[in-house]
Amino acid sequence: MEHGIRSCMVFISAFFLTLCLVRAGEAFHSGGSGECKECHKDENGSLRLSDASSTCLRCHQAPSGTRRPTGYYIASNDHDLGAGVPPSQLTPGGDFGYLKKSYSWKESGSTINSPGERHGHNIVAVDYGYIADSKHSATPGGMYPSSALSCISCHDPHGKLSSNTYRLLGGIGYTTRLAPGMAFTVDAPVAVAPRDSNRSEASTNTRVAYGRRMSEWCSNCHMNGCTGAYGHPVCNGARCTNEIISSYNAYVKSGDINGRGDASYTSLVPFEEGTDDRSVLEQHAKNDGTYAMGPGFGSNVMCLTCHRAHASAWDHMARWNMASEFIVQKGVYPGTNNGSPEGDAQGRSEAETQKAYYERPVTLFAAYQRGLCNKCHIRD
Repeated sequence: MEHGIRSCMVFISAFFLTLCLVRAGEAFHSGGSGECKECHKDENGSLRLSDASSTCLRCHQAPSGTRRPTGYYIASNDHDLGAGVPPSQLTPGGDFGYLKKSYSWKESGSTINSPGERHGHNIVAVDYGYIADSKHSATPGGMYPSSALSCISCHDPHGKLSSNTYRLLGGIGYTTRLAPGMAFTVDAPVAVAPRDSNRSEASTNTRVAYGRRMSEWCSNCHMNGCTGAYGHPVCNGARCTNEIISSYNAYVKSGDINGRGDASYTSLVPFEEGTDDRSVLEQHAKNDGTYAMGPGFGSNVMCLTCHRAHASAWDHMARWNMASEFIVQKGVYPGTNNGSPEGDAQGRSEAETQKAYYERPVTLFAAYQRGLCNKCHIRD
């Protein structure tokens, strides 16, 4: 009896300790004194490492040997990025490790390159080997200096806005000492992610419920984005037409347009729902496939419909390979190791290609699967 009571007390203590740790983790960026010491060396605000992004990666880069997606890691370790080996983290925003992965291949006798710096936002983190974009001195379409691009260019490390702000994104008036005078003029977007969002999507999608204002927020740095300046209408003013809604909901894969609206969602082509009601979004943010409704009246395309926020395997941090007509050929993911033509494999192994699609089985696509622009614009 006494042994049973002790065991029960140990269990209860462990339970509450775990609960406290979870809550402490959720509130880490709230600015308590214990948290300050993790990033700052002293009360003057001196960072523990060389720059802001390096200080972030001190906790947010995966330790060497981490080959599965894990918690809040947003960058793979350099030691795990060998030839033919893809980055391991599968957050909705992608893995910054793709900035370290460059590819080249031959097409019609010419060498084609896909340099790492074209795969995402080039954060500067000197201690971890991340350097400024060598092509763009400032944000495409804007004036934010590339040399100042950091994790805290977008994320408020102190969480001053609100515990409900999606991913601690900066709101109106947010600025940093890295780029003084570049204060945001648009508030943070409304979105909700499921609790476990760094995961394989081999069986079910990880659905971030995007509500409103994502593209408007991106325009804080990429100015005029809502005008269609980058080639595609976005923002809340560019609602999905009835034709787009019907196409999205019917499209399953190339050659199969017999889908249902309540089962049509794919995280490879997400959309905004046009609401800022968090209670609604919380019901839709799932990773178990229990909510798979496609777009409806009021939905719209946003920047993240086609791009990942951090980095991806493809140029321009695209969610799928936009440089090839097919993303699957002859029923396999193109790869340098399976006899695929160089122009299809594009320097990537089959494992790298599958990882880029968050480990989806190739059978979820057609044997000759065209690009996912067709999800909204059926042409095949």
